[in-house]
Amino acid sequence: MSKDQLLPRPGGDGGGEQLPELRFRVMASDSVPRRVGVVGYGRLGQSLVSHLLTQGPELGLELVFVWNRDPGRMAGSVPPSLQLQNLAALGERHPDLVVEVAHPQIIQESGAQILRHANLLVGSPSALADQATEQRLLEASHRWDHAVFVARGALWGTEDITRLDAAGGLQSLRVTMATHPNGFRLEGPLAAVRSTEHRTVLYEGPVRGLCPFAPRNSNTMAAAALAAPSLGFDRVVGVLVADLSLADMHVVDVELTGPPGPTGRCFAVHTHRENPAEPGAVTGSATVTAFWRSLLGCCQLPSRPGIHLC
Repeated sequence: MSKDQLLPRPGGDGGGEQLPELRFRVMASDSVPRRVGVVGYGRLGQSLVSHLLTQGPELGLELVFVWNRDPGRMAGSVPPSLQLQNLAALGERHPDLVVEVAHPQIIQESGAQILRHANLLVGSPSALADQATEQRLLEASHRWDHAVFVARGALWGTEDITRLDAAGGLQSLRVTMATHPNGFRLEGPLAAVRSTEHRTVLYEGPVRGLCPFAPRNSNTMAAAALAAPSLGFDRVVGVLVADLSLADMHVVDVELTGPPGPTGRCFAVHTHRENPAEPGAVTGSATVTAFWRSLLGCCQLPSRPGIHLC
């Protein structure tokens, strides 16, 4: 991916500086409400739908549909008029923004079609590790003049990574995600790995190689690869660790190095993020909050073709 395909967008990093909600309210009050559709009704989708129903109107946001692979999960909690039974029919709801919080497969199969009708906020950036998917999204984005936004999720320091990369100073980037084995949803060969030790490294290598086998546990690493296009999915290193002591927490370490200084010592940054999580949960508590902020942020941005972190 070239640097002009991925542009950093305004907004605080997940769990970091947050834009005041009043700012969104004031900006939205002078315009027609943004029509938002949500694809996926797991824990994250449920939180977003709740926020949109309770806070959306005063922020200038209107929820126009919710889709879930299992429609029965929406029964009793999503008004029937908002339940979309066929994802291919989303154009009939005339959304301005479609938020994906389901599974990378949705982006791979339907992302380009969604862009025909609306901007797209990707909650499963591991889907972009597939180069054909990334290319289809870019082509559809430019063809229909809609933006692909990517939520930064649990990645701390996104803007700093992007700035250092754009300046040509990013030498290496490594993201380690550790949690209890019950918090993983692994596929392929990783699904067969058993955590026999207190702390087991399940994978260490290029992020592109991890995403297909840990599609729901590699999104932070995928966001890092997008934040650093000079390294990308092939040179950003992802490490997945099963730790029996982390039953109620996701721990993300981001380590990067820059160019050497006058003494020969290299610039280095190491952030350590501890995110409380329900036992067995894929998404940590702070990440849910950060995603809501990403949704609010991208609703204030112009519809520009390309892929943009937010």
